Amino acid sequence: MRKTTNQKAWFMVLPMLVLVAFSAIIPLMTVVNYSVQDTFGNNEFFWVGLEWFEEILASERVHDALIRQIIFTLIILAIEVPLGIFVALNMPKKSGLWTTLCLVLIALPLLIPWNVVGTIWQIFGRIDIGLLGYMLDQLGFDYNYTQDATDAWITIIIMDVWHWTSLVVLLCYAGLKSIPDAYYQAAKIDQASRWSIFRYIELPKMKGVLLIAILLRFMDSFMIYTEPFVVTGGGPGNATTFLSIDLVKMAIGQFDLGPAAAFSLIYFLVILLISWVFYTVMVQSDKGAGA
Repeated sequence: MRKTTNQKAWFMVLPMLVLVAFSAIIPLMTVVNYSVQDTFGNNEFFWVGLEWFEEILASERVHDALIRQIIFTLIILAIEVPLGIFVALNMPKKSGLWTTLCLVLIALPLLIPWNVVGTIWQIFGRIDIGLLGYMLDQLGFDYNYTQDATDAWITIIIMDVWHWTSLVVLLCYAGLKSIPDAYYQAAKIDQASRWSIFRYIELPKMKGVLLIAILLRFMDSFMIYTEPFVVTGGGPGNATTFLSIDLVKMAIGQFDLGPAAAFSLIYFLVILLISWVFYTVMVQSDKGAGA
């Protein structure tokens, strides 16, 4: 029998394609257009080619922001991933009221909007009215995140750890819950140590969700903007001016649309490339596990 193909299904997909075009493709093409042109106002543009890309790639300002961004992301991953694994391992495994309460309490920071998180920690760290700042001041610590770069970094890192470690915990806990009890019973019969159980049973089962957690935390931390901007505004000086904050300052503060467009495209491509590497590792890991 001859097969017939019904093309009417494309009409069901058409609204989604139109939505994606207006929300993603058209704005992206606008940014590409600005990145290769310059303007002096009055909607008059002239072609400059790759001039803005060369300027951004050679800019020491962008290099410094990139270094700060990489250091921040590495610190965040180094703290949140091990801490998330540790908390997930020590959560109750059996379902019940206590387990539900623990999951709800852990998930609470994820429900708070980013700008609210920044506002909470901005107030929390103030010496005059903030609990944290006031306590540290009373204990004799010279703490002031608005004037000291080290204090600003510590505040932002602790804030991010408080906000996002829950995501790692929940993903790791889901991986642990998927392990059959028979694995633990066999390990108990073999008198395996706690480290051996973690190394050969729990860690392999968490590998997939850990890669997802690392990928999500990398993307979020590498694109972080709202929280540090609300708390420090990128200061003191440029101490906490990450790539996203520097990009906004360039685009809105200085109104350098051409360089800002080129900057945003390079920023986007870097994140896309590293995310693709993570995705490739995840796929290869799944294939290896399946084999």
